[in-house]
Amino acid sequence: MKKVEPELNDELRPEYDLHNLRVRKLGPGRKSFGHTVRLEPDVAQIFPNAESVNEALRFLIRITKDKDSSPQNP
Repeated sequence: MKKVEPELNDELRPEYDLHNLRVRKLGPGRKSFGHTVRLEPDVAQIFPNAESVNEALRFLIRITKDKDSSPQNP
C-alpha cells in the first residue's frame, strides 16, 4: 500500500520537519520513559538539575542508614 503524503499548506518553518514524527502509545502497550518527580519551586531553586537532587538524596540515605545501624546509647 502506497503512503500518501499530505499536502503541506501551513505556515510551519522549513526547519520543522515533521515527516519522522512518531506518536507515543498510550495505555499498557506504552514503553516506560522513567519516573518523573515534580519539585516544588523553592526546592527547584536549590537543586538546579537531576544530578544535584540525586546526590542530596543519596547523602540523606547514607546518613539515615548510618544512624539506624549505630549502637544505641543507654
